[in-house]
Amino acid sequence: MADKGKPLTPERIMQLAGGYAPPLILEAAVRLRVFDVLDAGPQTLHQVVAATGASPRGLRGLLNALVGLELLAKTGDAYALTPESATYLVSSKPAYLGGMLRHASEGLIPHWLQLTEAVRTGKPPISVNQQGAGAAFFRDFVEDLFANNYPRAQVLAAHLLPAEPPGPFRVLDLAAGSGVWSIALAEKSRQVQTTVVDWPAVIPVCQKVTARRGVGDRYRYVPGDLLEADFGAGYQAALLGHILHSEGERRSRALLKKTFAALAPGGVIAIAEQVPNEDRTGPPFALMFALNMLVHTDEGDTFTFGEMSAWLREAGFMNARQLDVPGPSPLILADKPR
Repeated sequence: MADKGKPLTPERIMQLAGGYAPPLILEAAVRLRVFDVLDAGPQTLHQVVAATGASPRGLRGLLNALVGLELLAKTGDAYALTPESATYLVSSKPAYLGGMLRHASEGLIPHWLQLTEAVRTGKPPISVNQQGAGAAFFRDFVEDLFANNYPRAQVLAAHLLPAEPPGPFRVLDLAAGSGVWSIALAEKSRQVQTTVVDWPAVIPVCQKVTARRGVGDRYRYVPGDLLEADFGAGYQAALLGHILHSEGERRSRALLKKTFAALAPGGVIAIAEQVPNEDRTGPPFALMFALNMLVHTDEGDTFTFGEMSAWLREAGFMNARQLDVPGPSPLILADKPR
């Protein structure tokens, strides 16, 4: 960008124009098991070819591109993982994010290719907030989001349960997906008892993950649409993990009122979202995520802290606040008066 006498160049535009390449490079490497192979230690191109079955020409370009992206290191003829790729891109590691990369080309990019028409009409090429198309869409990738959200969920669990509760601590997990937000609470205390409300096709994913984490015996499930299902009442905490953005303003405001009614006096609501600043000038990811909602939902968007705080007050909540967690946006908490 032109600044203080520096000449204006097209370099930044050209970088943005090539922005499609890095996620596809990463996905190819994940699908070819490049990071898994290199987890055993530095290897030459021919060793990686032998282990993956990929062509020398193709793999040379892929490995060098990963070096350029600083996701591999190269010393002489040997390629090696970086701390970042060793942590997040090896399939056997607990923080593995490879599933999210596979989802990009199959579940996201095809719809983003229709962005111009979506902007022109205000309508998405596919509505994943509807059960028909949405159930399969979310079922196939929500488990891959677990590792990304789990550190944030652990911070929330420590905040909500600083000490062992004296009795049952009832949690309502709405549109739970993999159950990551409530699982962190259930792992912190055996007093936690969770009710999950989600689409029937997605609930088996949560059942599988909670069983694997050893907390499934303290979960019950209510299948159905969030605005139609019976939540029950008397919960100490309600979790809305990345759901308001796909619901849109109208359904979100109704959902917050319904959640308020389900909480016990003194209960707390916790909302995870991508949150833009108040004048919508950043952060960039939250602004781009609003377009992701344009191409995938009927009314979805990203919402500011001010907007969501007003909806919470409208629903009856008080003391809307932000809780810093690892990641691009804080969690939003509010209380039901005692």
